[in-house]
Amino acid sequence: MKHNGKTRGVVLAVLLGSLLSGCSLDGKDGDTGPAGATGPAGATGPAGSAGQNAQNGIALTAIARFSTGTYGAGAAEIVQFHHASSRIFVVNGAANKVEVLDGSGLKTAALSDPLTANNLSSTPLLMPATVTVRNSLDQDENLALGFANSIAIWGNWLAVAVENKIKTAPGAVLFFDISAAPVLRYAVKVGSLPDMLTFTKDGSKVLVANEGEPAADYLTDPEGSVSVIAMPQQQPALQAQHILFTGLNSQKAQLAAKGVKFASPASTTVAQDLEPEYITFSADQQKAYVALQENNALAVLNLTNNTVEKLLPLGFKDHSQSRNTLDVSNRDGVNLGSVPKLYGMYQPDTIASYSWNGATFIVSANEGDARDYPGYSEQARVASLTRSDSLQQSQAAIYSATGLGRLNVSTALGKNEEGKFDALYAFGARSFSIWDQNGMQVFDSGNDFERISAALHAEKFNSNHLTVEGDNRSDDKGPEPEALALGRVGDRTYAFIGTERMSSVFIYDITNPYQPVFIDYLLNRDLNAQYSINDDVQPAVVSGNVQQAGDLGPESIVFVDAQHSPTKQPLLMIANEVSGSVTVFHIQVK
Repeated sequence: MKHNGKTRGVVLAVLLGSLLSGCSLDGKDGDTGPAGATGPAGATGPAGSAGQNAQNGIALTAIARFSTGTYGAGAAEIVQFHHASSRIFVVNGAANKVEVLDGSGLKTAALSDPLTANNLSSTPLLMPATVTVRNSLDQDENLALGFANSIAIWGNWLAVAVENKIKTAPGAVLFFDISAAPVLRYAVKVGSLPDMLTFTKDGSKVLVANEGEPAADYLTDPEGSVSVIAMPQQQPALQAQHILFTGLNSQKAQLAAKGVKFASPASTTVAQDLEPEYITFSADQQKAYVALQENNALAVLNLTNNTVEKLLPLGFKDHSQSRNTLDVSNRDGVNLGSVPKLYGMYQPDTIASYSWNGATFIVSANEGDARDYPGYSEQARVASLTRSDSLQQSQAAIYSATGLGRLNVSTALGKNEEGKFDALYAFGARSFSIWDQNGMQVFDSGNDFERISAALHAEKFNSNHLTVEGDNRSDDKGPEPEALALGRVGDRTYAFIGTERMSSVFIYDITNPYQPVFIDYLLNRDLNAQYSINDDVQPAVVSGNVQQAGDLGPESIVFVDAQHSPTKQPLLMIANEVSGSVTVFHIQVK
């Protein structure tokens, strides 16, 4: 305890006064003297800590659902909402079309059976097999198209990112006028494997994340890039500008030293290794943040001159810390623990952004992803690695072949000059994070997802979406947070994070990015359903009562605010790729 010198003096004076009053002195007491002057005010004490903002709880109720009836084939991947017509657009990768659902009649009444309901109907929009685009020589060129990967809506434009029939060749963005029945108006050539696209808030540009994945044998590896399609007078330009990463090719060693992960054959350039996954914007729309999932980094793009400004390595999650415990084996039931010298690569899939106190913050769903192809793979189980003596000593108390030895980690990091591993790096962080605009982490959900799931589902936690088998995903990436949406309800900002494997949604109040609060947990899945989906072959082989399983594998989430909702209340729409279903939830403040 800290003591004040003046206080000790006062106490001493009182004690002395008490002692002196006990003495007998001759003569009468004199008159009482005048009161002394008031002493100076004491120093102001430290301010108390700020109180926690009150949390508005929210409740989600399933009010509508659409099922394609196709399982294990990506039949419901990316969902978007058209405000003007209240239509819901969903990419059906299995049939290479966009399902167009009528949401104008949505009501807030709860579904009687949200696991099996199918009360929305679709008018499918088929994708063309070929399109004509304008190439860099300003000449018409025919492109043979493969699968649709993503969609975005602004105004009455539906933009669809479609890969080439040859995955490593340039793809296209198709622009449909959806003011009435969808009509294809334009096609614009972009980079290899356009996997995600988004409009700027004002609709002046479309940005496309061209992932540029290699061929399975790695003999062809296109460069990753971001295409920018201008929208002058709200009409797409016929040629895109391409933001390339070739200017970083000479900086591979420096970037690796800063924490950017490179995992590929030795001859691979930086531009080939970087694979843009997802895009979000700064509050002023002057910068774009691009998730480079495999590289565990964000790219910052300057949209005033369409250049790469910098890469922001995201660092690593220390699993030796008690806040970051995890289950590392699929053979030990629920067993969350700390692991010395094990680090998680955040490797976000979906990212989104919002503002707080005038600054931009980026929210990430830290799924993780390994480069794992017949021509090159970085993935290996710990038991197959040669660990250094120091690493073995650090992990001696917790290591076993059926425990930590089961975990899949990267062989691209942690190796010393002798070829032995001094540290282990796992794929994904089994969490969501918030980052400031400089790439500094201000929050991570730690072990919340596994800890809460284990508490609720016991031995069925970390199940796969292909079947109910508890602990099945613990040796890989756990629950695999992938889908993410942000939404404002009242004066609070919420994050909705979907876990691909458990098929659940975690809800957090992130109004203050430095003090997020867990709010609720959503699972529209029956963990008692007996079924199995084998998606190693197509069409997938399905057995058991899969129709009763509910929603499996949330791939994307979209939030609809009350102003644009047909129910006049906020909505959450979730597309589930494994069950091929879309479910609409009504959001109500408790």
